[in-house]
Amino acid sequence: MYSVIIVEDVKLELKGTEEIFRNEIPEAEIIGTAMTEEEFWPLIEQRQPDMVLLDLGLGGSTTIGVSICRTIKQRYPEVKVLIFTGEIMNEKLWVDVLDAGACGIVLKTGELLTRTEIQGVMEGKRFVFNQPILEKIVARFRHAVNAEVMRQRAIIAYDIDEYDERFLRHLALGYTKDMIASLRTMPFSPKSLEKRQADLVCRLFPEGEQRGINVTRLVVRSIELHIIDPEKLVADE
Repeated sequence: MYSVIIVEDVKLELKGTEEIFRNEIPEAEIIGTAMTEEEFWPLIEQRQPDMVLLDLGLGGSTTIGVSICRTIKQRYPEVKVLIFTGEIMNEKLWVDVLDAGACGIVLKTGELLTRTEIQGVMEGKRFVFNQPILEKIVARFRHAVNAEVMRQRAIIAYDIDEYDERFLRHLALGYTKDMIASLRTMPFSPKSLEKRQADLVCRLFPEGEQRGINVTRLVVRSIELHIIDPEKLVADE
């Protein structure tokens, strides 16, 4: 047997969650339920549970669950926290609450909460997710892998070296050639960078389209070919 406190601010959903525990997870003892943060803290201070099943949104706030999770892990590090949330689209909240110490996230969609997720948490597993969130994670993983594959192919096909990539990345960030030449990682003069830009135009554009290519078009082309990733535009120190 292990003990659980459920934190959920929608009465109907709270009753439904209690039913799931009663019918499918009889080894779990619900020692308390709370619909607000104010109700929760006296409960956990009175009796420390093995696990808290925590909704991310309480009382209209979508972020309070992250704060509660972080405080639980600071005050009661041995208590396991599993998030049970209807925040289906707010992926930043998922990252924040995992960083705050949650063992996993179960989305209120699809098969909802099952014994499998609860057991996983109680067995000490990290990153316990149900099927809907796993599908989202796998989709993101596929996208990231495919983007990296296309980038590697473009680097080989267009003979891109680290200086080409760095040059294009800083052009995309709005750096001038003088600014790029001043970087410790770019041992080139502005005049050399002019030549590198002209060379990149020759490599990245078909022969009949190379006239009149400015910096903006060159940057756009490098993004189209996946040589640089607009989501990873970070300047060198």
